[in-house]
Amino acid sequence: MASVYAGLQNDNHGMTQLGRIVLDGWLFGLIPETEDGRGWDLGRMQGLMEAVQNEWDKYQSLPSRLPPELQKRHAELYDRAIQTARAKGWDPELGDDE
Repeated sequence: MASVYAGLQNDNHGMTQLGRIVLDGWLFGLIPETEDGRGWDLGRMQGLMEAVQNEWDKYQSLPSRLPPELQKRHAELYDRAIQTARAKGWDPELGDDE
């Protein structure tokens, strides 16, 4: 049986690599915010990751190079996700596996 992603809302803390891919999918309008990747197999997540990477390549993978409206959106999405992750016990000083 293929592994599936629990979804951003059910992620251990939301700041995993897959969680960030979902956030960036929202940022670039690749998926609606009503979709958090829940139940997606790793192949589907890989497809989203490639699409996200193609978008980031346009900005040298730097939020500071995003147009102002995307910079604002990035800050809003990540601020909200970081607050949620901290409430779930995420510590930015620890790695994803710690």
